[in-house]
Amino acid sequence: MGTVNRIYGDALMEAAREKNKTDCLTREAEVLGEIWKANPELPAFLENPNVTEEEKVSVLKGIFEERVSPEMMEFLLVILHKGRQKAVPDILDAFLERVMEEKKTGTAWVISAAELTMEQKEQVRGKLLASTSWKEFQMHFAVDPSLIGGMVIRVGDRVADSSIRTQLCRLEQSLQQIRLD
Repeated sequence: MGTVNRIYGDALMEAAREKNKTDCLTREAEVLGEIWKANPELPAFLENPNVTEEEKVSVLKGIFEERVSPEMMEFLLVILHKGRQKAVPDILDAFLERVMEEKKTGTAWVISAAELTMEQKEQVRGKLLASTSWKEFQMHFAVDPSLIGGMVIRVGDRVADSSIRTQLCRLEQSLQQIRLD
């Protein structure tokens, strides 16, 4: 994520803190990010150089003014005025990352060879909480049968890979290095 996106995300975070609206703006940012990604015609319209800024403002207000807080509406208009509308999803993601950092919430991506039970998912979450400084985790689970067994867990830029596929690859590399005379 670029520095500019973080700057705008931080600015939204400051506004959220000042107005004591972090939870409200967090929900709005999540929904807006989904809207932006699910409706490519909106960013395409906002990025069209043949459309005046006034027309873009009018469309943004028509769509969002009655549906989002005044703070989020003002934020969207600033982004539009600065010509950063293409980066809205990334800016909102940067804001959401800051909210999670402040709330001491980490994000974990867990890929297993088979579907985990609720109990197993809770055990993974518990072990992550016990081994990190995070107070909570936003968990994302996926299944990849090619792992054969075990799992791969990614938290930030750290990866713990206990999959059988990886263990077999390491074994194969070790065996290739053995010279038989």
